[in-house]
Amino acid sequence: MHAYRRGSLSEAESLCRDILRGQPYHVGGLFLLAVVRTAVGDDEAAAGLFQATLTLDPALADANGNLAMIRQRQGHRAEATRLFQRATRLAPDNLDWRISHAMLCLEQPGTAARHFRSALALAPTSAAAWRGLGLALRGNDPAQAAIAFDRAFRLDPSLQQTQSEAFACRLRAAEWQHYDRDRQSMEVCIDQGGIVLPLLTQIAGIDPARQRRAAETVWQWQVAGDPPPSLSRKRHDDRLTVAYLSADFHEHATAYLITGLLEQHDRSRFRILAGCYGTEDDSAARQRIRRSVDGFHILRDLDVGQVAEWAAEQGIDILVDLKGYTAGARLDLLSRRLATVQVAYLGYPGTLGGGPVDYLVGDSVVTPPADQPYYHERLVILPGCYQVNDRNRPRPDTMIDRGSLGLPPDGFVFGALNAPQKITPDLFGCWMRVLKATPDAHLMLYDPNGTAAANLRAAATRLGVDPGRLTFVGAAPLAQHLARYRAIDLCLDSFPYTGHTTTSDALWMGVPVVTRQGDGFAARVAASLLHAVGLPELITHDLAGYEALALSLERDRARLDELKAHLERVRDTAPLFDTPAFARHLERAYRLMWERHCASLPPQTLIVPPQD
Repeated sequence: MHAYRRGSLSEAESLCRDILRGQPYHVGGLFLLAVVRTAVGDDEAAAGLFQATLTLDPALADANGNLAMIRQRQGHRAEATRLFQRATRLAPDNLDWRISHAMLCLEQPGTAARHFRSALALAPTSAAAWRGLGLALRGNDPAQAAIAFDRAFRLDPSLQQTQSEAFACRLRAAEWQHYDRDRQSMEVCIDQGGIVLPLLTQIAGIDPARQRRAAETVWQWQVAGDPPPSLSRKRHDDRLTVAYLSADFHEHATAYLITGLLEQHDRSRFRILAGCYGTEDDSAARQRIRRSVDGFHILRDLDVGQVAEWAAEQGIDILVDLKGYTAGARLDLLSRRLATVQVAYLGYPGTLGGGPVDYLVGDSVVTPPADQPYYHERLVILPGCYQVNDRNRPRPDTMIDRGSLGLPPDGFVFGALNAPQKITPDLFGCWMRVLKATPDAHLMLYDPNGTAAANLRAAATRLGVDPGRLTFVGAAPLAQHLARYRAIDLCLDSFPYTGHTTTSDALWMGVPVVTRQGDGFAARVAASLLHAVGLPELITHDLAGYEALALSLERDRARLDELKAHLERVRDTAPLFDTPAFARHLERAYRLMWERHCASLPPQTLIVPPQD
């Protein structure tokens, strides 16, 4: 032990092995050798030694806790949780183990919050515990989560990410008192090489150059470092094997969009797999995806090395990541060359900023070729719109009872069903001016957890609008959610993070959407969707034009009815909802990527021609 404490790891290891040669079951020797192997980064050997120690002495708290830390790093969540539970029972004052255990419980936020509060009772100035509490609270109580994140940063300014985590939570709660300050702090932090959540740069409308810098910094801080595996890939047949990787193969917007594509892929030319590392469920969405692919694989409890072995065994030619910098992403997997070609698509509207990710799929609106400098990946420009849609999703035709939504029986209804964090003070002010100019109109808003409504009503009051004219709806099953659009006359898009699935839902249901096009991928998605249904006239380029168009359509009901009729006419033929044609375009993109690889050419910007 003295040699270990002096930092002489090789001497400590030699002494341990001398002890174990004479006494193979020496608990202290096994334990210290495990600690030394952990210190030199040999987790596999250390885990075996800790396990041997626990076979001899199951009540050794340090062996339980250290093995739990290794299993947590390896992604073996269930085993790590059991070990942490045992370790904290044996050593209830160990703060690190309490916090690590709580981090593993974040999918049960109430349980996690209790664990973090227990840790804070032991150590009220623990920045890690305050940040963990923020992570546990941000879904259901973002205002309190923001307070926890702010406390963590004050205690430990090296936790730079907590500043943007707090800002993101204030946006979820529509707390805008410090909006300008928070946004400016983000820009300064990016310019100084600090840590800012990449998705938040999109939501706050940070310019594309800074968006890339933020992503590059986070990639180097959080992801980079793993060497690529050198595993030979098994060849199954002459088809290209394409694997879609996500945590969202359940009742989630990504699943609703992509399932039709999985069904439409040409199985004579492509073998389609789904790699799922998200929460287990038996939802209808999950069952349909399982039926749509040639293989559905659960990766949730596999570490990076095991996923690499899975990818090699499956012979994956093209890996398509559907997550990027969004909740629940396994960015550690993207740090490895799991497939010959690796592609970012759909989930995150921006660059990952690093790693062996070769291509990002977009279109001429969201990712014009001139924007290539803002992306680490090479751009793939699809014809039409980059966003796939499922033409077999529900389309409720029955008129919904407005009273069930809290709406009056008559009057014009504007809808803005994007998440609260996409609402900025300037945009909300515009909406309130629209309401003041249309005294009989109401605005339907989306607040899934009921955390933003009070602040939005208060903001309406300050701006001279009766808060009773704001109606809030929460999360609902897909068909019920889509049926709400039957009560909406005109949708008002969010900005600078424009509507994605929300906008295509509205268009699918025959409701026109007024949008504003800006700079960067996320600020152009709704514009791309409108082009793909033949309604570019609903795209504006500044707030004044956006406001004027919304008022014009409210006042010109004949024109609005024409737009609705147009959407009804083109629903089965518009490029946005032509899933088979989209599948052929994306498959052509995959072929172009593969042909470049086979020709030993590096990735380059690809412009995919339309198919006949």
